[in-house]
Amino acid sequence: MTGKTSGFASPTRHPSGRDYRMPLRVRAVLGPTNTGKTHYALERMLAHESGVIAFPLRLLARENYERMVALKGARFVGLITGEEKIVPPEMRWIACTTEAMPLDRKAEFVAIDEIQLCADPDRGHIFTDRLLNARGTVETLFLGAETIRPVLQRLVPEIEIDTRPRLSQLIGTSHTKLSRLPARSAIVAFSAAEVYAIAEAIRQRRGGCAIVMGRMSPRTRNAQVQLYQNKEVDYLVATDAIGMGLNMDVNHVALASLTKFDGSIIRPLATQEIAQIAGRAGRGTREGTFGTTAEARAMSEATVEAIEAHRFDPLSRLFWRNSDLDFTAPADLLASLNRSPGRPDLVPGRPATDLLTLDALAQEKDVLQAARGTKRTRLLWDICQIPDFRKLGDDSHTRLCARLFFHLLNDGSIPASWLESHIAAFSRTDGDIDTLMHRLAGVRTAAYVAARNDWLRDAPSWQERARSVEDTLSDALHERLTARFVDRRATSILRRLDSADDGNLLSAVTKEGAVIVEGHEVGRIEGFTLRPDIETSGPEQKLMLRAGRRALLQEIPRRVQALAEAPDEAFHLDLQSGRILWEDVPIADLTVGPALTAPTVRMMHGEFPDSRQRELVRERLQVFCRSEIGRTLHVLFAARDAAHGDPMLRGVVHRLLEHGGVTPLERSDRDPLRAVQTSLGRLGIRLGLRFIYMPAMLKPRAMTMRALLMAIRDGRSVPMLPRAECASVALSVHGPAARVEQAWLETLGWVSAHQRLIRLDVAERLCADMRKATRRGDIIAPPGIGSALGVAQAQLAETVRALGQRCHAAQPLTTLHYGPASPFILLRSVAETRRENVGSRHRSQKPRKEPTRKETPFAALESLKRKMLAS
Repeated sequence: MTGKTSGFASPTRHPSGRDYRMPLRVRAVLGPTNTGKTHYALERMLAHESGVIAFPLRLLARENYERMVALKGARFVGLITGEEKIVPPEMRWIACTTEAMPLDRKAEFVAIDEIQLCADPDRGHIFTDRLLNARGTVETLFLGAETIRPVLQRLVPEIEIDTRPRLSQLIGTSHTKLSRLPARSAIVAFSAAEVYAIAEAIRQRRGGCAIVMGRMSPRTRNAQVQLYQNKEVDYLVATDAIGMGLNMDVNHVALASLTKFDGSIIRPLATQEIAQIAGRAGRGTREGTFGTTAEARAMSEATVEAIEAHRFDPLSRLFWRNSDLDFTAPADLLASLNRSPGRPDLVPGRPATDLLTLDALAQEKDVLQAARGTKRTRLLWDICQIPDFRKLGDDSHTRLCARLFFHLLNDGSIPASWLESHIAAFSRTDGDIDTLMHRLAGVRTAAYVAARNDWLRDAPSWQERARSVEDTLSDALHERLTARFVDRRATSILRRLDSADDGNLLSAVTKEGAVIVEGHEVGRIEGFTLRPDIETSGPEQKLMLRAGRRALLQEIPRRVQALAEAPDEAFHLDLQSGRILWEDVPIADLTVGPALTAPTVRMMHGEFPDSRQRELVRERLQVFCRSEIGRTLHVLFAARDAAHGDPMLRGVVHRLLEHGGVTPLERSDRDPLRAVQTSLGRLGIRLGLRFIYMPAMLKPRAMTMRALLMAIRDGRSVPMLPRAECASVALSVHGPAARVEQAWLETLGWVSAHQRLIRLDVAERLCADMRKATRRGDIIAPPGIGSALGVAQAQLAETVRALGQRCHAAQPLTTLHYGPASPFILLRSVAETRRENVGSRHRSQKPRKEPTRKETPFAALESLKRKMLAS
């Protein structure tokens, strides 16, 4: 851009009024990063009466402008960029961007930074033009990499070249995981999406990071840099913009990729490009390191060695575009812009945005008709040089330029209403990071337009308005970036954890169990387990756990001591899950032990500093569980102790211990056990028809305890037991799982009868009562038998038969019969009937004793008759 400004004193007149002349000198200071080139150039410029220094980025121009203001005062220092112009009346020294360099202003000293960007295919033609045409009246200085030396010597034969060595050593390292990167590292990515993804990963793993991207406003960039420089965060995630002279306290540079999209294709980074970025590490005399991270592969040995030795292939050609333009008409202007350089070391670059915009507008008839003559064609070209900050990829920028062209052509200036509506459309501060970035790009367009004093009637006020909106958006963007990618809590804690004096970590545990580290709550202690903040996850959660464990080094021993001294009432065994609770918090569970009634306590995860304290807790809980099981199954253990001296009783009790209080009655057991049935009864043991059992073990709590112990032994979950008040429940017969549950419940003491499960003691009592009642013959069933079994009349017969009792179901009367209905009859058992029949046959086989005739009544009657007849 060419712009006319004023305010320089004559470059050849000293303030005293004495004229002086010095020979024109063109020099270059070349070398790698961290050689002090920029510092040297500023010193040289400020030693002259006037000077201009051009930088490749607006950020750098602003940074060095502020340095110059600090040295010389704001009244003598100016800033000229596309979007911002500070031009005091007494301006003598200017910091500017290379594109916005005021070529029509004479200055004693002119410097161009990063002159090797002449080889950039997008912007290189601008730098090459400054190389060939920008000269100070006394001294011209080019700053850049050693790779441009051969071309400089060909294009500027009179140039003097100084080489400066790097002040510190640059050392290559291998690939490093993001989580292992050292503090004070800069991670470089090549797209906004990749920057955000890495920043999020750093936030989760290391507490947070600052972000620097080339499209940021200086205000946002400076605020983010201050986060890093003030050590509020230890990591910086940036695009390759940091390779252009942004100086920060970086010890290590890690590239997240070794390729980049350059606007046309994805290509590998050149060794010189990697070196430019890696050179940000190790400022001053402090050594720096570089390497790769994230998804990038490790650099080759050849690349590392070249960067360490600052040995790169020299540039053979620079990108060029003709600057001697023909403004006769748009077609002539396009032809002059596309003119060939005419020498092999200068080649055309990629078409820039201004050229593409001009080419598009030159296709429109109304523009061609309006842009007639030199003045109008020059205006059209000035309009086309408005940067496309938003880069939407459509024709919106072309349409914007056309509209502004016609405003200036027809109205003489850009209407205030258009500028106000454009700025207002982008002035809102709501939305996410990308939204604010987009609005900042839109405001930058307004700022660029407002910076042209000849395009607006009240340019200074519009410049202030655009700057105010940009500052507001910049502050909002900084807040969003900080809120999204900086966790000050994690950063503070991590820094103390990683420091040498982490033993002095300030921590406490509140009465409610909140764990406080360095004033931040990192989680809660529940029993002996640290529960991290529910809002954290992944690496961030690991960090909180790490900090919390440090805080619990004193708390855990105190809790261990308190548990060891606690009474049994402080503990609770959950009979459904097998978990042991202390102060209502699960801390252990039961697992298989040496015997059914002696399970082993297994500790849950806890923050125990050593195994001795864990074992101390486990032993105390083992004692509690032994007591709890003993209290619940005391009848069983009492029987074990009482049967100690009798082998027969001891064997029965041993079987009951193995089976949890209920064991099947084998056929071979019946006769031997009937001999000791009285003794078994005194121990609370009953001999049923099919089982040996202890009624006390069928009570609700005892049965629940037995269910838990048997589930632990069998490695399964505790089944859903019938309610305590139920002696009979419906039986589910659907599917194999239901049949497994049925078999398991039968081992606990439930008897399957047709479609019901009946508790063993109830079933045995009913069976014994029915057998006793039918011993002498069939009987009508007592009226309460159905309710005792918990079944309806329709299922009563099947249920009774399933229990082994013969019966006839009640038969209702049909329409053909009269009289009472047939009742439900319990039939005498087949065995009893068989025994009765066998006894009758034995009695019939005995010889009958025939009474003598005299002994019968008839004989007496006959004798009396004979006596009467004889008389």
